[in-house]
Amino acid sequence: MYRPNLLKTRLKNGEKVFGSWNVLASAFATEVMGYAGFDFIIIDHEHGCGDLMTLGHQFQALSPTPTTALVRVPSHDSAYIRRVLDLGAEGVVVPSVNTADEARAIVQTCHYPKFGSRGAAPGTIRASSFGAEANLYARTASENTLVICQIETVEGVRNADEIAAVDGVDMIFIGPYDLSASAGFMGEMDHPEVVALIEKAEAAAKAAGKPLGSILRPGVSLKEVYDRGYQLISTGSDSSRLRAACLADVAKFQDAVGADAAPKLVSVKAS
Repeated sequence: MYRPNLLKTRLKNGEKVFGSWNVLASAFATEVMGYAGFDFIIIDHEHGCGDLMTLGHQFQALSPTPTTALVRVPSHDSAYIRRVLDLGAEGVVVPSVNTADEARAIVQTCHYPKFGSRGAAPGTIRASSFGAEANLYARTASENTLVICQIETVEGVRNADEIAAVDGVDMIFIGPYDLSASAGFMGEMDHPEVVALIEKAEAAAKAAGKPLGSILRPGVSLKEVYDRGYQLISTGSDSSRLRAACLADVAKFQDAVGADAAPKLVSVKAS
């Protein structure tokens, strides 16, 4: 089961990578996405509907594919992060990191001693093939685990220089939508004040020599965002891609036979 974290290596080499979110907690959907050619998938446990058992099945589905399995955890909860890593996550995306102390605590949680304080059970966990690769996993887990901190609040931007400078933070991921909400302009990701906050966070990551990640903002092309210095972009999700494909097929059907052929919602009256 062990494999080197190709995504982390590619980021260190300055390469640009592209991936998707996953919110539906379906192992089958995850498997389809894994074979589609994405560099990584972020399985979202902050806003998605999965639990630890569905997460394990999703990891199993991704194992034979070249796609790196990342998990956005719901919070900074160290117990949850440990369980996600023990299941086999190759990296974690931690939301709303607002201070350097929070970033240091996250790094500590993600790494075994002497680099951190992660509880060690390599003899039993899935990440070590349930102990079959216990020594190998224990020896390589720290270098293999990708730690991504999200800056997505005004406070986080205020402390971005200190957060980005924390040793063991592998990437700064800017969350523009939450940042717009924190600034009082929810959804207005092109508002001048929001853009200024994004640029400040970008500058902090670059000054610290940390790779930048984000989503694709409205009105900004993929080429433009990579040209700004971002290395990792995660856009769309299993649910949004499924919905877009369904809408496109229905639109083709309506074009072919007329809009009146579209299904109608039936109102059922209570008797």
